[in-house]
Formats: sequence, structure tokens, C-alpha cells
Amino acid sequence: MKEFILIPLLACCFCLEVTAQDNAQIESAVLDYVGGFYEGDTLRISRSINPDLSKFGYSYEKDSQSYKGHAMTFNGAIDFALDVKNNSDYAAPPDAIKKVEILDAQDKIACVKLTAYWGIDYLLLAKYDNKWMVTKVLWQSIQNEQ
Repeated sequence: MKEFILIPLLACCFCLEVTAQDNAQIESAVLDYVGGFYEGDTLRISRSINPDLSKFGYSYEKDSQSYKGHAMTFNGAIDFALDVKNNSDYAAPPDAIKKVEILDAQDKIACVKLTAYWGIDYLLLAKYDNKWMVTKVLWQSIQNEQ
């Protein structure tokens, strides 16, 4: 009888450990993603973003008081990081926010909300060869109320 209870209990503990490990890897991938953009680090971009990246977002344009759409590919992300690296004016402030909220995670896919200094990103990640990578991003900048 003890074995009947102990085996499922041990199985549950193992599942929780795997989930905690996946959550840590998901968070690490998202921090590489945001860090790559913040610091202009192409290695972090390459490590965290799948080459099939599809990223689209809306930035608020103060002059027109409207939003403008922007698409980005993997190569565009690399180019942006290089721009940041080569021009410190594009870099994020040292204390810039990096809040990662895992909204849902399965064994092969995850959905994450990232609060960054530019706004909010919703990221979809997939697990490729036991490595979590960002595949899709939908974002919006924060509209300053002035």
C-alpha cells in the first residue's frame, strides 16, 4: 500500500521539478531577448530568438498622436542590436525594467508577458532540441500621457 502512494507522489515531485526547470529556461530566454535589445548584444539575440522570428508592434508617435506599426525579422533584430551597440544613445537606461511573467507553459510552447522600458511584449516561445526560443512577438509601446 505504501508503494501505491509513494510512486505517484514521487512522480508528481519529478514533474514539478521539470516544470520549474522549464520555467527557469523560459525566463532565461526572455531575459536574453530583452538584454540583447537593451545592450546591443547579438550573441544574446542569437541565443534566444529562433531564426523564423515574426515580430510586429505598435509604437506611439507623439507628433501624429497615433500608433505606427513595425515588423521585424530575426535579421532585423540582429541589425537593431548592432545599432544599439554602435550608438549608446539607443541603449536602455541601466535601471530599465525587465519584468517577465510566464502566462502559460506547456512541454513544447509557452506564452510570456514582458514589461520593458519601451512597452509591453507578448512572446510565444517554442522548445527546439530542449532549448526555449522566442518565435513570435506582438508588442506595443507605452503612450505617455502628456
